[in-house]
Amino acid sequence: MAIQLFVPTFDVDGCLNEIRDCLEKGWTGLGYKTLEFEEEWKKYNDIPYAHYLNSATVGLNLAFEMFKEHYNWNGNDEVITTPLTFVSTNHSILLAGLQPVFADIDDTLCLDPKSVEDLITEKTRAVLFVGIGGNTGRFEKITEICKRHNLKLILDAAHMSGTRMNGQSPAKLADVSVFSFQAVKNLPTADSGMICFKEGIFDEIVRRKTWLGINKDTYNRFGEGGNYKWKYDVEYVGYKYHGNSIMAAIGLVQLKQLDKDNLYRRQICELYDKAFSIYKDEIKLVEIPDNCESARHLYQIIVKDRDGLMEHLNKNDIFPGVHYVDNTEYRMYAYAKGSCPNAMYVSNHVLSLPLHLRLTNEDVQKIIYAVTEYVSDK
Repeated sequence: MAIQLFVPTFDVDGCLNEIRDCLEKGWTGLGYKTLEFEEEWKKYNDIPYAHYLNSATVGLNLAFEMFKEHYNWNGNDEVITTPLTFVSTNHSILLAGLQPVFADIDDTLCLDPKSVEDLITEKTRAVLFVGIGGNTGRFEKITEICKRHNLKLILDAAHMSGTRMNGQSPAKLADVSVFSFQAVKNLPTADSGMICFKEGIFDEIVRRKTWLGINKDTYNRFGEGGNYKWKYDVEYVGYKYHGNSIMAAIGLVQLKQLDKDNLYRRQICELYDKAFSIYKDEIKLVEIPDNCESARHLYQIIVKDRDGLMEHLNKNDIFPGVHYVDNTEYRMYAYAKGSCPNAMYVSNHVLSLPLHLRLTNEDVQKIIYAVTEYVSDK
């Protein structure tokens, strides 16, 4: 049987029971379960604010739009970011009419603090940090740099559900953090996300912006006395970006499984680490700092002949992935091509091995054997 890169696992009975609750009450949209999920997410991460969205992508888009409006940033202002990420990360900067400036990565595959600091100019307004694979990298150092230079820190935490740094959620340190609950993430729904601001004023605004700018959502109007539930003001030109109760119902159930699920992912990664560590010349492992308990959304290795290894694995019914193509290879970011040599090298040599809850020990051993067989012959 083929071994896939990602296969999500759900508590099916638990999810169906929560969804049934929505259907029986006749409330499947904004409110009810979305509010409950927000409260549980705040407790889980020990953070003050969280707003449920229909995707993490819209969360990143909103974060930059709102900061630009609030702090009066202009079109020449810059955001320092990584080229090693999914394109939605950096599109969020362009969509806000800001300029992405690409810093290089280090051995954690996250932003290199020295590269970031070297790129700060009078136009720099923010740093966008991506916790790739669940790794916190040098996030503490990036936090210090942002404080020293009075920069906003945006955390793309799409891979970080359950990640802990010094025992705490890294979201506690960022000005805004955006999590993903897309179908194959560690906490899977069908697609949804959570935006978590540090300051309450932004949480208030984002709730209006995600509901077309309306200042009173349907759930808050539900149950009001009189005949004026339809009366509200429209304070912003907004969007239909909020999450719904069906997805939130799934999220509530999956959140209960998250720590257990992440533990199993880390156990698989330990088996990989142990097997590959003796092939230091052929396989480079991603560095994870001692203070990081990664959610391990990805298990990435860096090899000399990535494409050859991928073909070899495919022939053995093992289907890995690549995270990610250096974004400066894409036409809208080509102005920065060649400026981040570490990211460029990794982009051409990185491979993500299968990592999910349905992998058996036999599957893992098959993957290990296939990888080591190939690199040993090179």
